[in-house]
Amino acid sequence: MVLRHVLRRAAGALIHRGWAAIRAAGAVTPRTPAGYRFRRLGEGACLSFPLGAIFGETYIEIGEGTLVGERVSISAGMGPGLDLGPNSVVRIGRGCSIGRGSHIVGHQWIDIGDDVFTGPYVYITDQNHVYDDPDVPIGRQWPRNNPVTIGSGSWLGAGAIILPGTRLGRNTVVAGGAVVRGEFPGHCVLAGVPARIVREHTPGLGWHSPLHPGHTTDVA
Repeated sequence: MVLRHVLRRAAGALIHRGWAAIRAAGAVTPRTPAGYRFRRLGEGACLSFPLGAIFGETYIEIGEGTLVGERVSISAGMGPGLDLGPNSVVRIGRGCSIGRGSHIVGHQWIDIGDDVFTGPYVYITDQNHVYDDPDVPIGRQWPRNNPVTIGSGSWLGAGAIILPGTRLGRNTVVAGGAVVRGEFPGHCVLAGVPARIVREHTPGLGWHSPLHPGHTTDVA
């Protein structure tokens, strides 16, 4: 019985050490071959292993010290190998932390500022399907793009969805599960479906309920 316990502990320790070595070897950094494919991968940036779907790297910039969690998908374009023009399509600033399982899907322009943190399973996209023609399957109608900007210092809670055309100011909080579309000032808290301002900060007044509680967004 004692021997079985010792062997189990030894096997467990070996498995954990092996997995740690695999994760370290599989991570993407500026000094790994996969890191060279990015338009820019700043010093100290790391994409954790196991990776999600990563393609269009030549149109993706990731700033210094940014940590991308496990199974995060980052894509530029609708598939690998597309010519998307001379400019970047997805930019993630420095000092960010992107939670595991999140998806950042860019086609025109997604700009995530510095020091932006997200919970797990956040979805950010600048493209949406249309349903203009009722006789054509929605998936076969040409989608529309609308750039997305997320201000520096913002926090996006677990499961938040950021839709095309969203522009968030600095230090914005998005509650978990919120569906956000529209333009919002900095220093506010967004929650709900559709997301609306539930708290905001005014110099001299501090944090308070919204002065205009009817402010909402259209997520149709």
